[in-house]
Amino acid sequence: MRVLGVDPGLTRCGVGVVEGVAGRPLTLLGVGVVRTAADAELGQRLVAVEQGIEQWLDEHRPERVAVERVFSQHNVRTVMGTAQASAVAMLCAARRGIPVALHTPSEVKAAVTGSGRADKAQVGAMVTRLLRLDAPPKPADAADALALAICHIWRAPALNRLQQAQAAHRRAQVSSRKVTR
Repeated sequence: MRVLGVDPGLTRCGVGVVEGVAGRPLTLLGVGVVRTAADAELGQRLVAVEQGIEQWLDEHRPERVAVERVFSQHNVRTVMGTAQASAVAMLCAARRGIPVALHTPSEVKAAVTGSGRADKAQVGAMVTRLLRLDAPPKPADAADALALAICHIWRAPALNRLQQAQAAHRRAQVSSRKVTR
C-alpha cells in the first residue's frame, strides 16, 4: 500500500510517501514540506497548499491519504489554519477518488513509538529507524507526515476489518427490519 501522509499547516504542510504492508519493512518514496508565506493572503496560501499537494499526488500516485485529525488547541488562529490546510488535503484526495483516513496525533505517536505521549524527537527517531534513514527528516512536520503514513499502513488492516464488520452489522439490521415488517 502506498500512502501519502499529510501533517497539515498553512506555513509548513508536511508531506511524506511511504509504501509497504503491516509486518514488513517499509520504503520511503518521498518527503518534504509545502511552504507558504506567512504574510500572504489566506486564499493564496490555500491555493499554494493545494498546488503542492496536487504535485505530490501526481508524482507519487498514492492509494490512500492519511491526514492528521485537527484537535483543539489553545491558539484558535493556529487550529483554524491547520483545519483549512487539512480540508485542502482531503479535497485534493477526494477529487481523485483516493480514500482519506484521519488519525489523531496520539494515535500516530502510539503506533510509531508505542506511547501516545511521545515528543517530536521520539517520533523523528522512530521514523528514522523504521525507514532506515541516516538522519531524522527535517523539519519535524516532514517527520510527522511520514509517521502518519506509517501509522495508516499499520492500522489499515484492522480498520478495514472493523469497517467490514460494521457494514455487515448494518446489512443484518436492515434485513431483520424487513423480516419483522
